[in-house]
Amino acid sequence: MGGVGSVPSPQGSQWTSAWGSSGLAYLTGRADGPPDFSRAPVLGRAEQIAADIAGRTGITLEASALLTGRAGLLGLTRAGRTSAGGATRLMSARDGWCAITLSRPDDIAAVPALLHADEVPEDPWPAVQRWAGARSVSEISERAALLDLPAAVLGEATAAPPQTRRLWPPAARRELAGLVVADLSSMWAGPLCGQVLAMAGATVIKVESPTRPDGTRAGDPAFFDWINGHKLSYCVDFDRDAEQVRALLTIADIVIEGSRPDALARRRLGPDQVAPRPGRIWLRLNGYGANCRRPAFGDDAAVAGGLVGVGPVFCADAVADPLAGLEAAAAVLGSLHRGGGELINVSMAAVAASYAALPTDPPVSPHPAPPPAAPRPARAAAPLGADNEAVHRLVGQSHCLP
Repeated sequence: MGGVGSVPSPQGSQWTSAWGSSGLAYLTGRADGPPDFSRAPVLGRAEQIAADIAGRTGITLEASALLTGRAGLLGLTRAGRTSAGGATRLMSARDGWCAITLSRPDDIAAVPALLHADEVPEDPWPAVQRWAGARSVSEISERAALLDLPAAVLGEATAAPPQTRRLWPPAARRELAGLVVADLSSMWAGPLCGQVLAMAGATVIKVESPTRPDGTRAGDPAFFDWINGHKLSYCVDFDRDAEQVRALLTIADIVIEGSRPDALARRRLGPDQVAPRPGRIWLRLNGYGANCRRPAFGDDAAVAGGLVGVGPVFCADAVADPLAGLEAAAAVLGSLHRGGGELINVSMAAVAASYAALPTDPPVSPHPAPPPAAPRPARAAAPLGADNEAVHRLVGQSHCLP
């Protein structure tokens, strides 16, 4: 649990007050208990990363706002062993703790197979919790993996920085302004990274399939705008029009993606299959590492990294997502400083484990802990496919359109 059970100094860290005033304490802890301040040092490190990004780009970033923005927009609160967003539960197994997420229709549909039951009640959680309580964490993890369910064992992941590998020759040191970013990612971590790059002056193109667009488009529009409002929208069928995707990737200076390991490779759109480009940076964001097929979301990935409050309870709102997005943006900027030409892998669970390894504060503090404020209204995100013609022109101007 990354030291949650330890007894730290009673005065807490210099970030205790900010953890409370930001809304992060309000989002952490038991629903019927006081706000939890134990993870306040997490905010300190996140603010340092945000300051480093700001120093390299000239934009203003507040890590506290990035970590609480969704909760502020949606009016979320702490719920102990139920995630703030409601889709993930922390459960006691025979020999430890685990988290399971049921957020996608396929996840709900897999519950009968998980429980070896013909049918389950409309609310499946009590049955899932009884099932988990009778099993070991390894049994739960293996069964969930077989059914492609997002699940994590508390503290299973190891802390690790982003992993880099040189794929192309480096280029002269460049600024973000004017660079083309193909953002193939979805949900939160990858899109947040892309939004930071767009705010810093890059031309960021959000690439989505007409049949499976980013799932957050169907959610709260204010959240989608918040992390996608500075991007162009390009809608393209990855199977039928793979050559159009290839043309864009060929001219892209930076690619952001969070696909399964073989999703792009089987279409011959992976980093080793696209025409080389000196200085290109290819960023992969995933749950557990470059070659792992396990699905992951921000809350279960945080549990895997051991980033939880005392209890254990969930820490903040899907905290591994914005932390990974911040770390990814910093990694891209670092690669640009080196001339790029690199494949960067960022694991959400490894990022969470890195933050979980920080010292902890006392869980209870006299500092105020108000709910998080909603971020300032964001620029409206482009409708799906609204910028297709502009993207085709951009690709054509680079003489890459097939």
